[in-house]
Amino acid sequence: MFFKNIKEDIRSIRERDPAVKSDLEVFFLYPSFKAIRAYRRAHKLYLKKHYFLARWISQNALKRTGIEIHPGATIGKGLFIDHGSGVVIGETAEIGDNCTIYQNVTLGGTGKDVGKRHPTLGNNVMVGSGARVLGPFKVGDNAKIAANAVVLSEVPPNSTAVGVPARIVKRDGVKVSPAKELDQIHIPDPVSQQFCAMGAQIDILNAKIKELEEKLNKE
Repeated sequence: MFFKNIKEDIRSIRERDPAVKSDLEVFFLYPSFKAIRAYRRAHKLYLKKHYFLARWISQNALKRTGIEIHPGATIGKGLFIDHGSGVVIGETAEIGDNCTIYQNVTLGGTGKDVGKRHPTLGNNVMVGSGARVLGPFKVGDNAKIAANAVVLSEVPPNSTAVGVPARIVKRDGVKVSPAKELDQIHIPDPVSQQFCAMGAQIDILNAKIKELEEKLNKE
């Protein structure tokens, strides 16, 4: 079973990354592979309530790969974390089979939930780079989350979510108009919208400050 799982993890990476030249390259050089293998070991210890050892393994993997996976998370087969740096997967997150996650993705909580605090991804879900999926809701099978989206509520299966806060723009291959997307019950939380807007504005301002600093340094 151990070697079967290793082969499955290598296969999932090779199928989705055209840059891979050999199995050995994945085994020795890919941070995604190393992080997932460390998670598998840590998760077994976590289930046996060896919490310290489990976290010790996960934190060492974080130092080596830049990928933080809490040992309490539940992850199916075939997960591919492309590039990987900055990825954070929370304790109660659940990930189905054959999902793809890009760099700087957070599967996190909002700080206001207890128990189940992190999202659940179905099978074949793709989460673009820089996306934030925050809260104990479901992202359905075959869903796609665009780069830098902030997802705060459920995403239906076979849908595409974009924006801050994220909204559904495509469902079952058909574009969704704003009028069809909203109803009188499922209205976005205005407070959450404001926080997301503020966060986006802060990122823009930080980028401008960095640009000015670079110009001053050159002068």
